[in-house]
Amino acid sequence: MGNPSPTAQLTGNSRMDSDRSTFDERDTRRTRSLPSWFSVIPFLALGALALGMALPLGVILGVLLGLMLLLAVVASVHHAEVVAHRVGEPFGSLVLAIAVTVIEVALIVALMLASGEAANTLARDTVFAAVMIVCNGVVGLCLVVGGLRHGAMAFRVEGTSPALASIAALAGLALVLPSFTTTTRGPTYSGSQLIFAGITSLALYGVFVFVQNFRHRDYFLPVEVGDEDTHAEPPTSSVAWTSFALLLVSLVGVVGLAKALAPALQAGVKGIGAPESLAGVIIALLVLLPETGAAIRAAQANRMQSSLNLALGSGLASIGLTIPVVAAVSPFFDFPLVLGLPSMQIVMLVLTMIVGTLTLGSGRATVLQGAVHLVLFAAFLFLAIVP
Repeated sequence: MGNPSPTAQLTGNSRMDSDRSTFDERDTRRTRSLPSWFSVIPFLALGALALGMALPLGVILGVLLGLMLLLAVVASVHHAEVVAHRVGEPFGSLVLAIAVTVIEVALIVALMLASGEAANTLARDTVFAAVMIVCNGVVGLCLVVGGLRHGAMAFRVEGTSPALASIAALAGLALVLPSFTTTTRGPTYSGSQLIFAGITSLALYGVFVFVQNFRHRDYFLPVEVGDEDTHAEPPTSSVAWTSFALLLVSLVGVVGLAKALAPALQAGVKGIGAPESLAGVIIALLVLLPETGAAIRAAQANRMQSSLNLALGSGLASIGLTIPVVAAVSPFFDFPLVLGLPSMQIVMLVLTMIVGTLTLGSGRATVLQGAVHLVLFAAFLFLAIVP
């Protein structure tokens, strides 16, 4: 077959330029102004939350709350993308990770203060579930979705490896060591040990944020792959600030609706005879839905580094912010705080760190690595039901 004629090449190039121009115009309209439904949904979610607090939870109300939860997640993802497009990477990922984690920590502390000793493992279960969700579930989904569409996914190993190392260190310090200390009985820290764990967790997370966003920001920028999203104009400052405010409202709705649905989830868990910790896993899954959606969208656009910034940043924020806050409020608890993981969960955590190191150590990953992480995530979910 001969080479195409210059006229055919020109026609093809013109068609490609036209397609890209159409995409840019559509994406610019999407980010420079806010669709009205994305502005209304966060407040509808708050209205549904108020309704759920005022009325007993029945089937119809449960379906309504579940629908509003999904809509609030979609709105959260949209507003997070608008903010991220304005401030650029990796600041955009940091905004969503910290916003979700701060609300999650507030929810954990409120439930622990309200439930008493019955919730003495809530912080441990939530943090462990968050680490397993982001390191296996989110990373695996992003690699599979992105790999099926783009082939091998590229990212910066100089950014992902330190992030995973930080997660491993924080998880070991907060969730593994309490099972082996001898100052107190059981998988707990003494007061001084808990303070030390809180200070070091916050310090390490602070160093990571400094390195990610200032000192070595280029290590966490998406790999240039010629993605069309980079050609779209960023939103205006007013649109970005509006999206940031609506993002916070949406996240409050997501966490609040997840909490409102928690009694039904707990009743369902007891009904099938599963461990009580499964309810915490389900709540963690609901709370992390906005980050999961944003990470998958980034992977679909061939921005795997942005997906990893979201996933690993969420895991780090979950440990780095939860443990210090729990340590600070621990004097208000009249019961010991259980942080140490059982042996089975320690094995799952170690296996996750080993597989994560192998996946993120080369700078490129395929559908196969994603499938491995999803298998580990499926094992985590299965063992949460059948320990």
